[in-house]
Amino acid sequence: MSYQIELRHLKYFLAVAEHLHFRKAAESLFISQPGLSRQIKEMEESLGVQLFDRHNREVKLTHAGLYLKEALSKNLKNLEDILHHAKLLEDGKEGLLNFGYVGSAMQKIIPELLLKFTKNHPNIVFSLKEMDNNKQIEGLLAKTMDIGFVRLDKVPRGLEIEPILKEPFCLVLPKTHPVDASNFKTLLQCKADHFILFDPEYSASYYEKVMEIFDDHGFSPLVSHNTIHAGSIYKLVENGFGVSIVPKSLQTETNQNLKFIELNEIPQRTTLSLIWNKDNQNPILGKILAVIHKEILT
Repeated sequence: MSYQIELRHLKYFLAVAEHLHFRKAAESLFISQPGLSRQIKEMEESLGVQLFDRHNREVKLTHAGLYLKEALSKNLKNLEDILHHAKLLEDGKEGLLNFGYVGSAMQKIIPELLLKFTKNHPNIVFSLKEMDNNKQIEGLLAKTMDIGFVRLDKVPRGLEIEPILKEPFCLVLPKTHPVDASNFKTLLQCKADHFILFDPEYSASYYEKVMEIFDDHGFSPLVSHNTIHAGSIYKLVENGFGVSIVPKSLQTETNQNLKFIELNEIPQRTTLSLIWNKDNQNPILGKILAVIHKEILT
C-alpha cells in the first residue's frame, strides 16, 4: 500500500528519532502511541525504507534512518521558516527576525539599529530575547535565531562573528561607598569589598578578562555572587552586598543609589560582537546586516 508523505510524518519521525522511544515521542507530540506507530509505519512503507530497528522495547535508527534524521533536522527548519514567511506576507508583514542578545546590547546598539532599520522596513516583526552567549550559539546553530549580540572572542564553525563595539569597563559602587570619582586612584581601594560579577557561563572569555583586571592589580577578588543579569547585579550592589565591574554600555544614570567610575586607565577592554549563521536563508537577515555595516559600523 502506498501513502502520501506529509509534513506531519516528518515531524513524527524526528520525534521518535530524538527520543528513540515511541511512548515518550507520542507524549511530546500529544498524540496516542498506536497512532504514532501507525504514522511511522505508513512513512516506512511509502519510502520503501526501514527507519527503525525494533527489538523488544529497544528502538534504534537504521543507517537510512540516521541519514534521514540528520538531513531533515538540517532542512526541515528551513521549510518551516519558508512557510511561516509566506504567512507573514499574507498578513501584510515583510518577515520575521529573531534576535538574541546580552543585556548591554539593549542599552543603545539594538534600539539604534531597530530605529534605523524600521525607517525603510516598517513591516518587520521582531522577536527579541535576552540570553547568555551559549544559548545564542545554540539558537543560531539550530536556526531558531537569526542574529545575536554576544561577548565572545570566537564562535563555532558555521557562524560568522564581527566586532561591533569595543569599550572600557566601569566600577559599580553603592552610593554610600567611601570611594567615588573624586578620590578613586586604583582598584586596590576596593580590595576588601565583595564583588558581584557576571557568571562565567555568561561568557568564559569575558569572565577571564575581568579576572585579568584583578590579576594586574595583584589581588584575587572576594566574589560573593554571580549572575547573568545586570539588573540583579545592580540590585545587589544597591543593597550593600558588594561592588561590581561591568561594561561601560551598562552604565545607567537613572538609579541614584549607584555610582559608576569608568576604568579608562586599565588596558582591558570588552567587545560586543554581532554573530549570525552564514547558512541562514531568512531574506531579512541580509537586509539588516547591510544596515549594520552601513550605519552602525561606520
